[in-house]
Amino acid sequence: MIRITNETEIEVSMGSGKTTIETGDPILDHMMKTLFFYMEKTVTIKCKYDLRHHLWEDLGITVAQEISSYTGKKHIRRFGNATMPMDESLVMVSLDISRAYINFDVNFTDSEGFEIGLVYEFLWALARTVPLTLHVVMMYGKNAHHITENIFKSLGTAMGIAIQENQYLKSTKGTI
Repeated sequence: MIRITNETEIEVSMGSGKTTIETGDPILDHMMKTLFFYMEKTVTIKCKYDLRHHLWEDLGITVAQEISSYTGKKHIRRFGNATMPMDESLVMVSLDISRAYINFDVNFTDSEGFEIGLVYEFLWALARTVPLTLHVVMMYGKNAHHITENIFKSLGTAMGIAIQENQYLKSTKGTI
């Protein structure tokens, strides 16, 4: 999937055989490596950008488009849930690949380059583009790095479960 705007140039390819991530933002590189590791998917990501905010939001859109193209041709489990510990932090992510909604109940002080606003922008871009009902709840935590990384660990685990192939369409309506 390729996204080119006046602010960003982003390329994302899932299942590329080897994971290569070059966003230009070391923290985002770390979070994408964590996300796709826990999804159990390889990925190639290459980015150019003007502002960090544009990078995080546009990468959320492009990752979502790649996930949608990957899942759009087959029946998937649709739902995923993960509650993950990381040191003092405990984060729960629950999702449904169906409609755009986000509940982001996370509160920490920005530090060490971990800006909560950027995390939210990435997740909201992902949720509205897949579309995805996404609940992210921080139960405990103090360290911004641990909380942020734990969000992406939990999201990757939940998404990995949700995109698993399944022979049945998971909807009483007959369509998602």
